[in-house]
Amino acid sequence: MANTATPMESDGHHHVFLGTGHEQNERKTWAVIVLCSMMMLVEIVGGSVYGSLALVADGLHMSTHAAAMLIAALAYTYARRHAHDARFVFGTGKLGDLAGFSSAIVLAMIAVLICYEAISRFLSPIPIRFAEAIPIAVVGLVVNIVSAWLLSGGEHHGHSHGHADDHSEHDHASERRAIATAQGAVELSIFEHDAPPRFRLVFGATPAAIDAAALRVETVRPDGTRQSFAFASRGRYWESFEEIPEPHEFKALLHLPDGPHEVAFAEHSHAHAAHAGHSSSAHRDNNIRSAYIHVIADAAVSVLAITGLLLARSFGWMWMDPLAGIIGALVIANWSVGLVRDTGRILLDMNPDEKMTAKLRETIESDGDRLVDLHLWRLGPGHLGAVISVLTDKSRDCTFYRERLEDFKSLSHITVEVTKHAA
Repeated sequence: MANTATPMESDGHHHVFLGTGHEQNERKTWAVIVLCSMMMLVEIVGGSVYGSLALVADGLHMSTHAAAMLIAALAYTYARRHAHDARFVFGTGKLGDLAGFSSAIVLAMIAVLICYEAISRFLSPIPIRFAEAIPIAVVGLVVNIVSAWLLSGGEHHGHSHGHADDHSEHDHASERRAIATAQGAVELSIFEHDAPPRFRLVFGATPAAIDAAALRVETVRPDGTRQSFAFASRGRYWESFEEIPEPHEFKALLHLPDGPHEVAFAEHSHAHAAHAGHSSSAHRDNNIRSAYIHVIADAAVSVLAITGLLLARSFGWMWMDPLAGIIGALVIANWSVGLVRDTGRILLDMNPDEKMTAKLRETIESDGDRLVDLHLWRLGPGHLGAVISVLTDKSRDCTFYRERLEDFKSLSHITVEVTKHAA
């Protein structure tokens, strides 16, 4: 048996696994901190000058809001400045997830405090100064809406909106067909990533000199229509000159010196095709998500507080104010649990995408090889790492499998080990 191993990274040998919007999200977070800090100073100073305890209390509350944002901002800044630090073996991409986990804990503590205060007010009601409390709650809501607007535009919502770019990195070469020929194993696939669909042909072993004029694929559609495709060498693979018209449902006759080889292609739904290196969880920036949840949670509490205060003033329902607080605390706790769960999975290196794991296995084992070990984990937003061990009885090296995995765009750091099965 022979063992070979090689690491591969899609963009050269580096360990920078930051999200594509890292610097933009960093600027957004610092902008929200500036806004919250200004509001905090205005409320504390104004409350002190005019003797309003409610204003001072809300200013102090805004300071905790700014402190939570500071966790996210510092994580962004530190991760960016130390992105090339060799001490971080797999880069600093996970710092955002660590910050998100910390923010989730802070959110949970805030929810407990709000719930405690609400229960205390149920048991021991205190007079409410509606003339001050309602305007303060409205101003707080406005600040949170502006903050949410500043933080918006990314994949960070408390619930996933992955459809925004669900189809950006599909397995566009998932239509693969392995063919046994006199020249060895040959793989014919339809490739259409960010380009018009064309046939690609990959030889498992280095073949003898191939006459490009004799190499062609002929398609036969259900209605009998035929089309011929000529090929040009692209170095590691051959690619058809002609584009493949939709639908991709036909028999394909691969013409080689040892004769034609027939394989069938069936049309698949692009809207629900399996991802190749993409899932919303893999690309989600949990740091900006945690900051966004903070401001949305605060906005939700403000809306509930305003509603409770208005009903208490209009109908004398003093219990509405603490009830609104309890409802707000439960909402915050629910978001906190979701954020802890998602960031905790990443920090513990749990498999980020079971569907992608299955697709990797299918890709490796499509021609009789055996995937004996696979580890997949997240390195940062949009970056996945993988360790793959393959058992084969064919003359293939790591380069062959590395090229086969090129369509998985989120695989930023791959180690491939090939073990030759003794004949």
